Amino acid sequence: MNTQYNQTLISYPINNLKGTLVISGDKSISHRAIILGSLTIGKTIITGLLEGEDVKATIGAVQKLGASVKRIAPGHYVVQGVGTGGYFQPDNVIDCGNAGTGVRLLIGAVATTPITVTFTGDSSLRSRPMGRVTEPIRQFGTKIHGRESDQLPMTVIGTHDPIPISYRLPVPSAQVKSAILLAGLNTPGQTEVIEESSTRDHTERMLKAFGAELTIENQRGAKKITLNGYAELQPQKVVVPGDPSSAAFLIAAGLLAENSTITVKNVGMNPTRTGVFKTLVEMGAQIDIEELPEQSGEPVANLTVRYSSLQGITVPPERAPTMIDEYPILAAVASIANGDTVMRGIKEMRIKETDRIHAMVKGLEECGVETTEFEDGFTVHGQGPGSISGDCTCRSYYDHRIAMSFLCLGLAARKPVKVDDGSAIATSFPEFVRSMNFCGAKVQEGGQL
Repeated sequence: MNTQYNQTLISYPINNLKGTLVISGDKSISHRAIILGSLTIGKTIITGLLEGEDVKATIGAVQKLGASVKRIAPGHYVVQGVGTGGYFQPDNVIDCGNAGTGVRLLIGAVATTPITVTFTGDSSLRSRPMGRVTEPIRQFGTKIHGRESDQLPMTVIGTHDPIPISYRLPVPSAQVKSAILLAGLNTPGQTEVIEESSTRDHTERMLKAFGAELTIENQRGAKKITLNGYAELQPQKVVVPGDPSSAAFLIAAGLLAENSTITVKNVGMNPTRTGVFKTLVEMGAQIDIEELPEQSGEPVANLTVRYSSLQGITVPPERAPTMIDEYPILAAVASIANGDTVMRGIKEMRIKETDRIHAMVKGLEECGVETTEFEDGFTVHGQGPGSISGDCTCRSYYDHRIAMSFLCLGLAARKPVKVDDGSAIATSFPEFVRSMNFCGAKVQEGGQL
């Protein structure tokens, strides 16, 4: 699945955004719901599923592995699983498009089933290193053949006799942790993952909900997750909450455009995902949180943001795992703050869809914002509202979060901001432009600066 095409988008200066929105489901939870549903015997019913290109790629992958996935209505899907260890031998290469989460989790899911699967993706995904996932997965006895640095295309030869492992994550990564746990489902004995810093825990929550025997305990300041193998997962009804990473762009829009008030309803508030909201509040943002009942074991809330006067801060590096995807939009907001916003300990950003540190620094400079780049992060030297020149074209590097961040920044610029290619936005937040314009923004395709 490769849907890449060029889509120029322009964002115009505006103020007084108003609106109440419900956004699409959480991308991380959507991937996991599809994969775990495919590993049950029976029908898993999912509502609120994100219908972005990344999740569609994961749906296509599990279908090629033998599961049935039917769309009943927008966001409403039924998955007929094949059981743990029941994936079929696919008759062709599986194309994961731009879905980095999807392919990494699927590498784990097929690793302990005796089938051979070749994964590929679009040009962006094929350039991303997979070594952090393949290194522990090989320890199960799985054979993996990829290009240099374990890049896609990659062939995974599942093992007949998987060996349970105990693995300490060298760097925080929910994707690596999840791949190991998924491989452990069809492995005898106990599979253990030890993480020094907490990462998003959607996989652990969902595995428990699907009936896996999983325990979590503190171990000398670290967290040890233990999964009993040969798990028989039970089909579930999964309600996917709104994606906090997508909500962050609408919250940012309310902070960038003067005299604005925006409410985003039904946002997932898993504490491993809410670092950006905490950081914005520390900068002075007025964000009201109305807690709602949990959905499928996940905390949920309505968020209301009001335009606020912001001050630059130093973001604690240890907060990075709870907001690693939100640093691009935080950098855009920091551009209109007064003073420096320092973001360090985020080298992980250099191996996302693109080198996001480099992409944000270059784009901000095009917009007239001063920055200082480090190997592990960058500083935005905010000059307050009205300091963004605009009248420029920013490269997205086919990265959805880079594209949306600069389109949000255009709201606060003196002149419009163009993004050279916003087509990747469809991978995670397909209704982004429609949502922005619903609130009163002016984001449109094509046109001249």
